[in-house]
Amino acid sequence: MARTYAGARLRRLREERRMSQAELARALAISPSYLNQMEHDSRPLTVPVLLRLTETFGVDPGFFSERDTTRLVADLREALAGELAEARIAPADLAELAARMPAVARVLVDLGRRNQSLAEHLAGAADGPGQGPGRPAEPARSPHEEIRDFFYRRQNYLHDTDLAAEELAGALRIRPGEVTGALTARLADAHGVRLSADAGDHLHRYDAASRTLRLSDRLRPGQRAFRMATQLALLEYGDGLDREAGADFEPGGPAHALARIGVAHYFAAALILPYRAFHAAAEEVRYDVERLADGHGVGYETVCHRLSTLQRPRLRGVPFSFVRVDRAGNMSKRQSATGFHFSRGGGTCPLWNVYEAFAAPGRIQVQIAEMPDRQRYLWVARAVTRHRGGWGEPGKTYALGLGCELRHAGRLVYSDGLDLDSAAAATPIGMGCRVCERLDCPQRATPALGRRLDVDENRSTFVPYPVAERDR
Repeated sequence: MARTYAGARLRRLREERRMSQAELARALAISPSYLNQMEHDSRPLTVPVLLRLTETFGVDPGFFSERDTTRLVADLREALAGELAEARIAPADLAELAARMPAVARVLVDLGRRNQSLAEHLAGAADGPGQGPGRPAEPARSPHEEIRDFFYRRQNYLHDTDLAAEELAGALRIRPGEVTGALTARLADAHGVRLSADAGDHLHRYDAASRTLRLSDRLRPGQRAFRMATQLALLEYGDGLDREAGADFEPGGPAHALARIGVAHYFAAALILPYRAFHAAAEEVRYDVERLADGHGVGYETVCHRLSTLQRPRLRGVPFSFVRVDRAGNMSKRQSATGFHFSRGGGTCPLWNVYEAFAAPGRIQVQIAEMPDRQRYLWVARAVTRHRGGWGEPGKTYALGLGCELRHAGRLVYSDGLDLDSAAAATPIGMGCRVCERLDCPQRATPALGRRLDVDENRSTFVPYPVAERDR
């Protein structure tokens, strides 16, 4: 059994509770010197002490477990790219920092990103593309990026919001195939809201003055239900939306407004796909996305998104990461309940099966992928296309990816027939060329950070950016 060292987390919890080492040692029935050794990672946590810790602090035992620091280390590599390139710090230092002092690591990530954002902002103001005389530079980070990070930091699970939506679903007796009727009745009876098909060029539009929710006749039943549920969230869960959004953003700003919409969308998905019932259905069909979509009358993307939120304590589903990308590699959605890292530096890995999905729209692609730290994942990807409905009108095509750590893969129907134990069956991928540690990847698009190149005019290599032997 692996030993658990969690000195930094233990010390932080004790300080947050304003307890001295002597007081906590007394509560744990151990000596102060023993506690001091645990806080400094000189001794591991034992099972009896771990149980008493969870009782004392009221936290889940997983809080003290060894955490996958892949995502945090990759964030550090991106935020401190300049320092790595100048060899002021080593990658091993970042890994140790993320493992031992994650709170300090996150502060460094925030400071590094602010520094990068400020540098880009100043550069754009001085001589940026599209910046005319006297025109201010555009902010480096858009409010939409802030909202993606808002959910990313919460590992895509909002406990209070999920519980509130499930409670309302129980009161409305939400059942698969009967959602639209229940929502229509609730909107009319509780709020005097009537439905109309006159939405013009909008997919939906709510007129507060006449209390009319206008829904486009081009929406499928599942899409109609989602927008009706979102409107219910805005009408009935306004205080909760403000509370969730206000935790990170000041009211009145665009990020706060977008956060309220994002939480309302979360509420809507949790309302039409209530946690316990949907979790049970997902387990029964082994997370078969198409069967879940058909059985609940919603779209493939809606199911993928909801599956990535099933992280309720003591009733957890498979911890998924969920992405939505376009053909150019732009990532418009990225939610994760795992340690999987999504690059912020632009682009992702071209060896990832998410991009293969574009070659066969509608067909599900399955891949065992291995990250540079040897952590392996099972990824399921499928391309979807959306049209407004009229001939000749432009549509939108995305690839949707749903992935989990390989240790959970046996719970998924997509693992059938795969050799999950074979290292040779895994495709080596990375977190985006800018931060990838795979030095010999022939697909690399940029040089590795902090490594000197082996430049020799008398020879060439298949690898586009060969690294000098002394830096390997």
